[in-house]
Amino acid sequence: MRAAILREYGEPLDIRDVSAPDPGPDGAVVAVEACGLCRSDWHAWQGHGEWNDDRVPRGQILGHEPAGKVVAVGDTVERIDEGDTVVVPFSLGDGTCHRCRSGQGNICQDGFALGFEPDAPGAFAEQVAVPAADYNLVHLPDSLSPRAAAVLGCRYMTAYHALTERAELAGGDWLAVHGCGGVGLSAVQLGSALGARVLAVDPNESARERAQALGAQTTIDPSVRDPVETIREQTGGADVSVDALGLAETCQNSLRCLRPRGTHVQVGLTTDDERGRISLPTDWMTRWEITFVGSRGMSPTGYGALFDLLDARNIDPGALLDRELSLDEVSDRLAAMGTYETTGVEVITSF
Repeated sequence: MRAAILREYGEPLDIRDVSAPDPGPDGAVVAVEACGLCRSDWHAWQGHGEWNDDRVPRGQILGHEPAGKVVAVGDTVERIDEGDTVVVPFSLGDGTCHRCRSGQGNICQDGFALGFEPDAPGAFAEQVAVPAADYNLVHLPDSLSPRAAAVLGCRYMTAYHALTERAELAGGDWLAVHGCGGVGLSAVQLGSALGARVLAVDPNESARERAQALGAQTTIDPSVRDPVETIREQTGGADVSVDALGLAETCQNSLRCLRPRGTHVQVGLTTDDERGRISLPTDWMTRWEITFVGSRGMSPTGYGALFDLLDARNIDPGALLDRELSLDEVSDRLAAMGTYETTGVEVITSF
């Protein structure tokens, strides 16, 4: 099968034929019909994460947002059958530990990050193996195509988990989103669907226009207006604010725009400039009882509630889709992410 392999950090991926995967006793193999291209892939391609012992090794098949059809299952698999159409969360749990049994499989200590470590080769490939298939694989409802489901595999479900489970966003809350790439736009659309009043911050005009179309009441160009002052003037301070980019500036702005007892959610990962550490206004946070939470992915058990929301509000995640790609285009699009030339979500549909 064809796959895109990380050969050298920052260099074009090696597109070549490799052996098709085996499902293993408790796993399954999915024929990838669509796979999203995410900023987390860019971080991996750049070799980021060594400061957190989280650097993706050379030789890794990247890709962590797949959806497709099951073509093989292991002998012990009971809930998944060949021919099922599924979406694959990138944070794979073992399905047996306390965290997984408590609906927190995204932070399973014995789990794998699809596409980011050798034990979990990724989905920039014609097929991908998924361990603990009964726990990790999620049946796709008929209302969602694999192309739309590829949007869900990381950014969308990450935004949903961040807003509903980590920040406990409520109807009527003011939600500020700093950075309107894939996960930021997902937060905009979902926040609006959950009844929040959304403000979107991004210097890119196309990103702001997309955010407005997805439900943002106000969009802010931080190169023209100070986002902290603007948000405070309009709202008195946001109830929830999301840093969807991972820069020191966006993180600090996200914190500073909050009202007393507001909640900041850190979703964006840092780059070589921050190396995993950002200075925080801790005395101010203490004075106003500001909550800082991290959010990573979502447990496979959370998809049911997400699907229910999409169905009840007639929400189309495919509205975030900006471009369909072939596997051979991935390296160029990763490079474009480094200079913020991409908007919305890009999905590989040709392998």
